[in-house]
Amino acid sequence: MKKIGFDNAKYLETQSAHIKERIAQFGDKLYLEFGGKLFDDYHASRVLPGFAPDSKIRMLQELKDDVEVVVTICAGDIEKNKLRGDLGITYDVDVLRLIDAFRSQGLYVGSVVVTQYDRQPAADAFKKRLEGLGMRVFLHYPIAGYPNNVPLIVSDEGYGKNDYVETSRPLVVVTAPGPGSGKMAVCLSQLYHEYKRGLKAGYAKFETFPIWNLPLQHPVNLAYEAATADLNDVNMIDPFHLAAYGETTVNYNRDVEIFPVLSAIFEKITGACPYKSPTDMGVNMVGNCIVDDEVVREAARQEIIRRYYAALCERRQGRCGDEPVYKLELLMQQVKADASLRPVVGAALALAEETGKPASAIQLPSGEVVTGKTTDLMGASSSTLLNALKCLAGIGHEHHLISREAIEPIQTVKVKHLGSANPRLHSDETLIALAISATTNPLARRALDQLEQLRDCEAHSSVILSPADSGTYAKLGMRLTCEPTYETNKLYHKGS
Repeated sequence: MKKIGFDNAKYLETQSAHIKERIAQFGDKLYLEFGGKLFDDYHASRVLPGFAPDSKIRMLQELKDDVEVVVTICAGDIEKNKLRGDLGITYDVDVLRLIDAFRSQGLYVGSVVVTQYDRQPAADAFKKRLEGLGMRVFLHYPIAGYPNNVPLIVSDEGYGKNDYVETSRPLVVVTAPGPGSGKMAVCLSQLYHEYKRGLKAGYAKFETFPIWNLPLQHPVNLAYEAATADLNDVNMIDPFHLAAYGETTVNYNRDVEIFPVLSAIFEKITGACPYKSPTDMGVNMVGNCIVDDEVVREAARQEIIRRYYAALCERRQGRCGDEPVYKLELLMQQVKADASLRPVVGAALALAEETGKPASAIQLPSGEVVTGKTTDLMGASSSTLLNALKCLAGIGHEHHLISREAIEPIQTVKVKHLGSANPRLHSDETLIALAISATTNPLARRALDQLEQLRDCEAHSSVILSPADSGTYAKLGMRLTCEPTYETNKLYHKGS
C-alpha cells in the first residue's frame, strides 16, 4: 500500500484561496509567473506522495473564470531549435502543445509573447504561423544592460518599446516551454505599461520548489537541487526575509541574487516595492499541505537516488559531464541515501551476475520484488514486466501467457522485414502480444488487467535500456533506473 504524505484536497483549496488574496492585494490585476511544469508535474508527485500530477491545472480550473494564460518563448530559442529534453520536441512546437493543453482544460489562452525579438527569421516565421492559427502574438525586445540598467529598463526606450499585451482577466498566468523564456521580464514589462495607463497591477511568483517553509537541508528541498543538478541551482536561506521578519525561509540562488534589481524596478514603476524579500513574492502553499514528514523525506531520498542513476547514464551516453554526478553524490551523502535503499538494484544485479546476461527487477505495491532475465524470446525488461503482471494476477510461473508459436512470427517480421538486429521482444511488443493472447486466453486477460497496478512501482535494469523499453516503462508510470553500462561493446547504440 502506497503511503501518503501530502493532502492534495487541502492544497487545491488553500492554494486557490491564497492566489485570490494576492489578486485582491493589488486591485485590478495580478501577473502570476508560473515556474516548473503546469501539466504532469511528476517530480512533485514523486517527492510528495499524494500530490496529483495535474494539481496545478486543477487549481487553476478553480479560478478559470478569472484566468487568462499568456505563453512566452524566447526568439533565440526558436532560432536555435531548442529542445525540451523530457519531451524531445522544440520549444516552438511545445508552445502549440501548451495552448492545446490549456484549452482542453477549459482555460483561456489570450496570447503568445516572443521575447528577445531581434528580427530573427525563424521567429518571424513562427509569429506568422501562430497568427495564421488565430493566435495574437506580441513582441518584446532586448534591452541593453538588462537586468541591471534600471533607469533604461524602466523607460520608454526599455519596457516602453515592448508591445503592450492586451489582457482581459484579473489573473494573468505567464508560463513558458522552459527556463530562460522571459516570463519575469514579460510580467514586469506589463506592470510598466499598466501603470502608465493608470491601472493597478501586481506581480507574484509560483514556484513549487524549493519549499520556502521547509528546512534548507530537508530531503524534499535537496531533491529539487538534484533535479536541477545540471543547472547548478542551489537552495539558500533568504537573507532579505530573515532581515525583514527575523524568520528563516528557503529560496534558490537566482531569485535571491536578482531581488535587489527587482526591488529597484518595482520602485521605479510603482513608487514602492510591495515585497521585502523573494519569499514574499511567492504564493506557494505546498509546504502547508504535508501531512507525514517522514513519508515525504523517504520519497525525496528515493528521488535523489533515481536522479543519480540518470546522471550516471547520461554521462555514459555523453550527454553530460562529471559535475552533475559529483553534485548528486554529495546530495546522496547529505540525505544518507545509497543504492541499498532501492531493493530492485540488488535484485537485478544479482540475477545478471548469476545468468551472465542483462536482468531487470520491479518492486510491486506489496513490496515484493519480481525479476526477469534475458531469454531467446524476450529481453530482460519484457520478461520482468510479464513476470510482474503474472504475480499481480496470482498466476503461477508454470503458465505461459504468450506461446512461442505466437512470438516467433513477430521475431521473423522484426529481423527479416524491419531490419532489427535484435529478435527479442521489447516491452511494448510483449504487451501487444499479450493483448492478442488475451482474446483467447483468460489468464492473459487477467494479467493484462493488472497494468494499472504498475504505476509508481520502482524498477531497475542492469544495463541501459533501449528507448522502446524505457519509454514503455515510463508510459506505464514505473520509476526506472539503469546501470550506466550497455549490453554490448558496440560504439553505436540506437537512441543513445
